[in-house]
Amino acid sequence: MKENSNTKAQNIDLHRPFVDNVVFIKDGKKYRRTKEVIDVWFDSGAMFFSQFHYPFENEELFNKQFPGDFIAEGVDQTRGWFYTLHNIATAIFNKPAFKNIIVNELILDKKGVKMSKSLGNTVDPFDIMEKYGADATRWYLLVSTPPWRTTLFNADDIAKTVIADFFRSLTNTYAFFALYANIDKFEGTEDLIPYCDRPEIDKWIVSKLNTLIADYTQFMDDYDLTKACRAIQEFTINELSNWYIRRNRRRFWKGENDNDKLAAYQTLYEVLIKLCSLIAPVCPFIADDLYLRLIKK
Repeated sequence: MKENSNTKAQNIDLHRPFVDNVVFIKDGKKYRRTKEVIDVWFDSGAMFFSQFHYPFENEELFNKQFPGDFIAEGVDQTRGWFYTLHNIATAIFNKPAFKNIIVNELILDKKGVKMSKSLGNTVDPFDIMEKYGADATRWYLLVSTPPWRTTLFNADDIAKTVIADFFRSLTNTYAFFALYANIDKFEGTEDLIPYCDRPEIDKWIVSKLNTLIADYTQFMDDYDLTKACRAIQEFTINELSNWYIRRNRRRFWKGENDNDKLAAYQTLYEVLIKLCSLIAPVCPFIADDLYLRLIKK
């Protein structure tokens, strides 16, 4: 409670029986705690309409939001919140409460043991994000194991499999592009060389990129986040960095500013811009940083 001229700050216990002594007066009427409480899960399950104060108001807004496109929660909630959501929605509206669901399994330590303070095997998420970054932590959790399977959390793998492999391949590819693009003053606004006039390898990487976009879109539509992220990682490390970049270095560092070099710049620029869009839902910080660097004139 904020202290003002009429009140002093104090601690208030809102649990029973103390909350029963709290009385609100509005327009001459007294309001107290409702004594009839069905169940805490019922309160949670009523969230999808109570958050809009429906049916007392906001009917149009409620109809636009219900049922929800998807819901995500831990596996231990399936018999509580999930069940109650559907129970109430079916009883009142004869509809499901949500169209899709992502169930998150438990996160165990690297040996498969449940984390516990008494065992000393807990992991502070803020320490992990401070050390490795939120983007790397999110990417690791999605790529290492599907959400609906138990995760054996090993912080060292964030550095080994995400930062050292995926992030390094992505940022090194950008650094390679930026180095020579700045030397040759490539702006990204030059007249576009038609795909049919580009070398075969440019057509190949663009084709691979379009396949990635199609697969990624389908995986995301299916809420299969792990496959979506793994597809991006596979493309970035193998097709883009290990294959395309290694076999086209000379096209970027050669002295002639011909159509072949311009085609290489335009192709790699397109790939990097679209990769930023694809990784943005999971890695918003690195995606935003790279995208702003790419479009900066």
